[in-house]
Amino acid sequence: MAANRAQRILVVDDDDRLCRLIADYLGDEGYRVDVARDAAAMWQALDEANYDLITLDLALPDEDGLSVARQLGRRAQTPIIIVSGKGDVVDRVAGLEVGADDYIAKPFHMREILARIRAVLRRSAPASAPDGPAEVEAPARGRRLRFDQWELDLDLHELQAADGLQVGLTAIEYDLLVAFLNRPQRVLTRDQLMDLTRGATWEPYDRTIDSLVARLRKKLAAKSAAHDLIRTVRGTGYVFNGLVQRIDRPVEPSAGRP
Repeated sequence: MAANRAQRILVVDDDDRLCRLIADYLGDEGYRVDVARDAAAMWQALDEANYDLITLDLALPDEDGLSVARQLGRRAQTPIIIVSGKGDVVDRVAGLEVGADDYIAKPFHMREILARIRAVLRRSAPASAPDGPAEVEAPARGRRLRFDQWELDLDLHELQAADGLQVGLTAIEYDLLVAFLNRPQRVLTRDQLMDLTRGATWEPYDRTIDSLVARLRKKLAAKSAAHDLIRTVRGTGYVFNGLVQRIDRPVEPSAGRP
């Protein structure tokens, strides 16, 4: 099934043949695909266009791929899928720790990368996004979850502190936080967290969940005692200790309307 709109993807890889294969395959599925053969070309492309997703090979000729992924995570909230010839657990965990939303080991089937891309784009899209053309109107800031010193906007996927500080979340960090906020005061096993955050695309590695929780704790620590908010239950999983308040604000009518 083709994409509902021409979502734009940047493929970063120095393998010309693989780039052509990915670009042709995704293009047939309705995506707009640009290719960068090294980090320098990638940074230039990002200066010239906005992308919905980036696939990033770790073996780049001019920069270390993990360092590039870390810089991308600080620069923008564009989802990243690492594509690498290194497929063991340590490498996967390292990739997710620097901010990637998924990790695909080479060699892979084109249907796999398509499925992973679709899954990450679904997770990073605003909630309740319509299948038709995009609305001209900005989405209403209505559905929020308030906890500790934070508010999470469920429509815009934005995390904001009471003093206005905004903290960027990757798609998987957002899913993990929502999983905790929807189930406060309840122990969640690592298997449950894997199902709630990644579904069928998840690789069942406990250390990956631990790394993601550590990433989320670090971001929440800007305004919270994050280790108290998300408590480790030894040998089992984690529990969110905070009090969560749901705020459903009705959309205000436009000026001049009755």
